[in-house]
Amino acid sequence: MGKRTRGERAGLTRTQVLDAALALADRDGIGALTMRRLGAELDVEAMTLYHYVPSKDALLDGLVERVFTQALPSPDPAAGPTDWRTLLRSYAVSLRAALLRHPGVLPLAASRPAVTPATLDTVERGLSALTTAGFPLGTAVHALNTLSLLVLGHTAAEAARPAAPEGSAGSPAWLTRLDADRYPLLTDAARTGAGVDDAERFAFAVDALLNGFAAALPGADSS
Repeated sequence: MGKRTRGERAGLTRTQVLDAALALADRDGIGALTMRRLGAELDVEAMTLYHYVPSKDALLDGLVERVFTQALPSPDPAAGPTDWRTLLRSYAVSLRAALLRHPGVLPLAASRPAVTPATLDTVERGLSALTTAGFPLGTAVHALNTLSLLVLGHTAAEAARPAAPEGSAGSPAWLTRLDADRYPLLTDAARTGAGVDDAERFAFAVDALLNGFAAALPGADSS
């Protein structure tokens, strides 16, 4: 049986279309994502996809949605309220993991605003947790945006950095050969592996931000 023609539905869901687009972007890069290529992946005509995403822009916004909603899913009413620190830390860790799984979406996540209902729901949930904890709305917006930018920047640096060949300039083995009298701390860090783990560095930065946010709460001790 041939591909469905324009106007025919394919028995797909919007989620299936977006997940196929994610897989295509991960494999071939976001520049390779076209409606025609995506249709071929799903064995449908490109025009069939417009039943599920009304435009190429809507498709790209949907990819951002899939990544961000994986990071901060809908709350479980049975679980009760979540502490704002726990919620934001979980959001940051999960968003980093989602972006590392789907690095092709990184340019979109960094440049496209939240516009789909599901993405806006995610933002609203984060702001609600912060304002409920006592943050003024403007401070809550700053906090959520700052945390998101940390995640995006850190993850982009991780995804873009190629593995350095053993012994090449800047590698740990190269650093251990520096003059230990002149660079005692650098050579010691290279030998021991201190401060080189990406996940550890990321967790440190997130906790530092959250501690700074806590200091911005009205009535917090600023001494």
